[in-house]
Amino acid sequence: MSLIKFGTDGWRAIIAKDYTIANVERVTEGTAKWMLKKGMKQAVIGYDCRFGGQMFMETVVGVLGNFGIRCIISNNFASTPMVSLAVVKTKSDLGIVITASHNPPSYNGYKLKSSYGGPSVPSDIAEVEGMIPSTALSSFPSMEEISSRGLVEVVDLEQMYMDHIYASFDMDLITKSGIKLAYDAMYGAGQNVIKRLFPDALLMHCEFNPSFMGQAPEPIARNLRELSSVLADSGKYSLGLANDGDADRIGLFDEEGKFVDSHHILLLLLYYLYEYKKLTGKVVITFSVTDKMKKLAEMYGLECEVTKIGFKYIAEIMTTEDVLVGGEESGGLAVKGHIPERDGVWIGLMIMEFMARTGKSLKQLISEVYAKVGPFDFDRDDLHLTNEIKDGVMARCKAGKITSIGDRKVIRTEDTDGYKFYISDDEFIMVRASGTEPLLRVYCQAPNAAEVRKILDMARETLLG
Repeated sequence: MSLIKFGTDGWRAIIAKDYTIANVERVTEGTAKWMLKKGMKQAVIGYDCRFGGQMFMETVVGVLGNFGIRCIISNNFASTPMVSLAVVKTKSDLGIVITASHNPPSYNGYKLKSSYGGPSVPSDIAEVEGMIPSTALSSFPSMEEISSRGLVEVVDLEQMYMDHIYASFDMDLITKSGIKLAYDAMYGAGQNVIKRLFPDALLMHCEFNPSFMGQAPEPIARNLRELSSVLADSGKYSLGLANDGDADRIGLFDEEGKFVDSHHILLLLLYYLYEYKKLTGKVVITFSVTDKMKKLAEMYGLECEVTKIGFKYIAEIMTTEDVLVGGEESGGLAVKGHIPERDGVWIGLMIMEFMARTGKSLKQLISEVYAKVGPFDFDRDDLHLTNEIKDGVMARCKAGKITSIGDRKVIRTEDTDGYKFYISDDEFIMVRASGTEPLLRVYCQAPNAAEVRKILDMARETLLG
């Protein structure tokens, strides 16, 4: 049997290769033993739209039930935020989501959610990993048998989530505002909620299709060209919204089909929550997020903390401190008044409520943010290299040998998680190595897209030359 290791957000593997019933039994047995050790008695289990989701969920129920753990399960596919919310609403001890998030369709996965409704902390994950057996038990009871023991309760997680939306947003304001939505579910678990909330929206890839038509359901610009084109060509829609496979990430487009990245969404959220909703709290961002967030937080007199990359670090702070906005560069964003969890549908609704409340377009609202912090653009190159070259570049960064980017002198360096080289107060290159692949991620912030591209090209030459 293969070694099962959790990455930054759960265990993921290729279906029928390493993601098998036997291995799901193993990881669930480790989870069950850890739960019993901690005195836990109840878990919420959900699955998204990937191949075999319900089958793998039933496998999880069989194993947990075998250890006497009560299981609350979904009556249909569910998003990760639906499971996290249900953990809180049902006062359960743990959430388990069968999902590989934004990975290609050949993958499935297994995420753990804590009782507070967010990602389990790294120390808990490490303990679970340590209790995963090297082989699965010879057999586990079926879900039917576990049900007959009174250990299974079926709950409509989607309806529970819908009720929470209606209690938290002015949906009447949004629906009567005239905002026209174009939505791409990427065949993921956000599709039913948006269909119910906005039946008149343009709904793309909102059907159950575990193949995802071969496209990894990651809501980034290059994967959403069809949505972008619809907005740009038709002129009919106010915004474009997309979610990943388990709907915890967001992709956003303005009325002209221009991609609005996470950095801009975070600024819009902070602007809305502080100036319009009159809320306060700490701002928490990961190291790769634009430092314009620090600038806006400072203008508002709010503390801003920068963490290592990974939403789990933000979630941990959200459980103990009063956090207004938290987010990472890859589309995982969270706000006050909701669970400490990434939620792509929730963030989309908040942006729509902002538009409805002000009567302004997304482009206009971004212009207002620029008036406060200055215009900027942001992009990232993923450099596929050998591990030897990747390690060599990181060693040069660590040794302080990157003193310029092309013809631009480095004026200061930060190293919270990777290396950020500032070439002016508003321009930087950030370098970070992947922990699992021969890949170097190079990020850039500059005043406009042309300058970002120019600096990224210079950085490639500097780093690899």
